Amino acid sequence: MNVPERIEVLADKLTANGELTEPAWRAALHAVPRHWFVPPVAWANPYNAPGFRIDCEQRPQEWLDAAYEDQSIITQFDDGATEIGGEGDYTSSLSAPGVVLEFLELLNPYGGDRVLEIGTGSGWTAGLLAYRVGDDNVTSVEIDSDLLSRAADNLKGAGYSPRLVLGDGAEGRQEGAPYDRVHVTAGVGKVPYSWVEQTRPGGVIAFPWMPEFEPGHKVCLTLGDDGTATGRFVGGTRYMMLRNQRTPSAPTHEGPYRERSAALDPRRIFRSGYGADVAIAGCLPDVSVIRALGPPFESWLWAGDSGARVVGTDVQQFGERDLWDELEAALFRWVRWGQPERSRFGLSVTPDGQRVWLDSPDNPVTP
Repeated sequence: MNVPERIEVLADKLTANGELTEPAWRAALHAVPRHWFVPPVAWANPYNAPGFRIDCEQRPQEWLDAAYEDQSIITQFDDGATEIGGEGDYTSSLSAPGVVLEFLELLNPYGGDRVLEIGTGSGWTAGLLAYRVGDDNVTSVEIDSDLLSRAADNLKGAGYSPRLVLGDGAEGRQEGAPYDRVHVTAGVGKVPYSWVEQTRPGGVIAFPWMPEFEPGHKVCLTLGDDGTATGRFVGGTRYMMLRNQRTPSAPTHEGPYRERSAALDPRRIFRSGYGADVAIAGCLPDVSVIRALGPPFESWLWAGDSGARVVGTDVQQFGERDLWDELEAALFRWVRWGQPERSRFGLSVTPDGQRVWLDSPDNPVTP
């Protein structure tokens, strides 16, 4: 199967899944072939199977197959400190095509729109955007010089030359503002107001909102004429975090603890649905969580110098705050609201910060 045939098969899958609906983006997949942006050695990361190392020189067919599967391909471990395939954290990837297309369709750029991209990565999405709006209209900011250099080579090989900038994406790029669209390829817990300031009124910012509590959510904010950007959550996603917003380390504690039994089965909190996840994240914006389904079920919560550990229904807490108590209270608050679904929640960003809201920006979810 040649590359155009592979692209058609992939596009058909994405269309069947509802992730690709616009013919213009199908054309972009052909115009900017994904394999140009896959490193010679990388780590394929399927959704429902173990990851595996791919090597263009040793196993070229497997490498090309991986390039046209709907899966992410990890291109960097531990900010480049660990070789591909070693133990370590994923720190950059070529995102799965379905996820990429969902965000690009949310972004909905017109030909000639000025687009600011936060996180160049491999350069693939910068190339797709350059195809849609023109090289001169795309500015892509990357914090990692090695990644930026590779992206420049990838884009040149594919025949595109958007403006690439080495810098901290959290600051945006004032030169070139105002932008019609801001496309963010890293997880964000707190939206930098610089992005809002650099967006034209009526423009949009599409990004993965990755709060400290549970999974991420797709968001598309529209900038009003009062300097406020607002929009609803439109689905789930998972992304690597913006480097200056990575989860803080948990505090160490050797005792004593405040001990009690959980008021309800702790598993219920984590299985109540995406609406509960958003509500809890809005109520407890600074509380980080990890969990293991077990058995036995375990979870850890922390914020500042406070922490909590839950094993089964046994709760141990320390520090100034009783974090598990706060988590239970946030869930019951969502229950009292009528257990609203994720689509009823939204996010607003102002010069004073951001807030989650229910049904209307006038009804904020307060911490």
